[in-house]
Amino acid sequence: MLKTIAALKESRDVAALNDLIPYARAVGLEAMLDEGGLLVALRFRESNIGNTQLRAIHGGVVGALIEHAAILHLLVETETAVVPKVINLSIDYLRPCLAADTFARGAVLKQGKRVANVRVLAWQDSLDRPVAAGHAHFLLT
Repeated sequence: MLKTIAALKESRDVAALNDLIPYARAVGLEAMLDEGGLLVALRFRESNIGNTQLRAIHGGVVGALIEHAAILHLLVETETAVVPKVINLSIDYLRPCLAADTFARGAVLKQGKRVANVRVLAWQDSLDRPVAAGHAHFLLT
């Protein structure tokens, strides 16, 4: 598995890297590269609705988007050779994540030899109106 991840990192095939995670396919997570770097999309699915009256995406699915974006960001944008392990993850739910596609982008705040800190922002219509923000610490060894 690590050889596969290393080859996909080298080729920058983020879609194939994303497809290695069965949960990503199950909830509709996709990864792509654009002019801003790695972008992770949560495609809308009825099965992800948590609040049927508001038609809002379940908070656990939004949390999974943020965690997934942070891990992929570390794999794609850094030299880490292993799949990062979550030490802790804190998510701020800022506004309802309504029935539409949701996007997330991460940034490494600090990376040491063993631990990395990543910040992720998730939005729907506008980056200026985030639906959630996350901060995660990962073990890299």
